Amino acid sequence: MYQEAADPVIQGLDEPCPSSTCQNHVATTMLTATRQSLSDHTIGKDPQAVRTGQRQNRGMRTRLGCLSHKSDSYNDFTAILPDKPNRALKLSTEEATRWADSFDSLLSHKYGVAAFRAFLKTEFSEENLEFWLACEEFKKTRSTTKLASKAHRIFEEFIDVQAPREVNIDFQTREVTRNNVQEPSLSCFDQAQGKVHSLMEKDSYPRFLRSKIYTDLLTQTQRRLS
Repeated sequence: MYQEAADPVIQGLDEPCPSSTCQNHVATTMLTATRQSLSDHTIGKDPQAVRTGQRQNRGMRTRLGCLSHKSDSYNDFTAILPDKPNRALKLSTEEATRWADSFDSLLSHKYGVAAFRAFLKTEFSEENLEFWLACEEFKKTRSTTKLASKAHRIFEEFIDVQAPREVNIDFQTREVTRNNVQEPSLSCFDQAQGKVHSLMEKDSYPRFLRSKIYTDLLTQTQRRLS
């Protein structure tokens, strides 16, 4: 039944990505239709069928990323930076170039994180970065009374089945993390965080380096020096 609900959308995705200015409208419409179709068929179904539908939905979201015009360019990078609005872009070409040296170099720079987040939003996969950042913040927790509540909140938001921002990890890693959260420690998300880090490094990071978001940012930093 899930396949029947998804087939019309999948057929639409087999067509070449449109090049007109209505790309974002098409992506939004198709994504909404996909979510509605899958939602209509989840009520009263067994958990395995629900998980199957979710995997289809996540795959479609990734493919729909090619329809979004947001990845084309950023004329004003101050809009995506973590600083206050209207502040100047304080980034050198050398700093931005180092992001291509390694994925960890990108994640260690606040502007790198901001640019990478903007790119992931165009692919509808920003939950991976948000989970990784949440884990990094979680490991700074010093209050034992807050440790459990933070751990459960992260698990419910990113790890649990049907979590609002569920990340793509395997069943075994999910269950290991579920058990860890019952007696939380600062390392209880290490396995899941490592899986998500590896996924982003192998999949999203190379596409980010080829994206116009990154190349346009490099161009802007070079222009400021000329």
